[in-house]
Amino acid sequence: MNNKSFSDSYKKAGVDVTAGYKAVELMKQHVARTMNAGAIGSIGGFGGLYELDLTGITKPVLVSGTDGVGTKIKLAFIMDKHDTVGIDCVAMCVNDIICCGAKPQFFLDYIACGKNYPEKIAQIVSGVAEGCVQAGCALIGGETAEHPGLMPEDEYDLAGFSVGVVDKAKILDPTTQKAGDVMIAIKSSGIHSNGFSLIRSVFDLNEKSVSVHYDELGQTLGETLLTPTRIYVKAIMSLIDSVTVKSISHITGGGFYENIPRALPAGLSAKIERSAVQVLPVFDVIAKTGSIPERDMFNTYNMGVGMTVVVDKTDADKAIAALKAAGEDAYVLGELTESDEGVIIC
Repeated sequence: MNNKSFSDSYKKAGVDVTAGYKAVELMKQHVARTMNAGAIGSIGGFGGLYELDLTGITKPVLVSGTDGVGTKIKLAFIMDKHDTVGIDCVAMCVNDIICCGAKPQFFLDYIACGKNYPEKIAQIVSGVAEGCVQAGCALIGGETAEHPGLMPEDEYDLAGFSVGVVDKAKILDPTTQKAGDVMIAIKSSGIHSNGFSLIRSVFDLNEKSVSVHYDELGQTLGETLLTPTRIYVKAIMSLIDSVTVKSISHITGGGFYENIPRALPAGLSAKIERSAVQVLPVFDVIAKTGSIPERDMFNTYNMGVGMTVVVDKTDADKAIAALKAAGEDAYVLGELTESDEGVIIC
């Protein structure tokens, strides 16, 4: 900790630099969990250093992704639980990167807060570190910025970005897809980190409403909604080593109708039987409570499908077996058909 850096004038204005130093000290134990062979040095410098291992890669291509947690953070405020939203932040970035076939290498976070409470900041970073461990990437740096007057003292926002690498020859090519290819669903852990503005409208989230126990959920509403986004990195990397993967879609905001077409070439659509979708109970609770049309639900939420993967029909069984061996629950969701509709749920 820097014992010589202190400004009483700055503290009176709302920024306590010593709190920042304490936060860094508290988070170091969490950051240490994420260190891998490529990480160089420790946090606290002006830049995060990372040495890429390019063994077996002929033409390395860097793939980057950035995102935040969105209004799900409001739920963390209400429940005063701050050690899981960091997992969401990592997940939203690395789950995008793997859609190209790239393996995430490192991650950096950015926390903006009204007032720096070191213990709370360390809790947030503990979640980021857990997400990095799950993704197999190193947390090599970040920034905590105190914003007095701009944000309420007890609130914060969290964002981050990750960088991955893939051999140019192994970048997934959606143009190789054809009618008859099979689309496989990989189950989600719940809401993940999208659509919370609608959820807050439906349930009027507050300390009372998040404490309500739902038999369908087996726990309180708050516990269900705060469930972290599942990170699929290790499973997808294992799958790519097992079969030829043609495309991957990360089902985030916009649900099926927005995300699945992003990985389809012109002239092909995903035909999905509604009965095939293994909808999680939380989505039924949301739809029923808010009287939300099914079309809107599928256009907002993942509905229990965190990612979709397209493979040749002959590889479908092998792909599902590989995903299950990697700890994921996967099943056939539908198939590709000649059409320009993008997604057909029938």
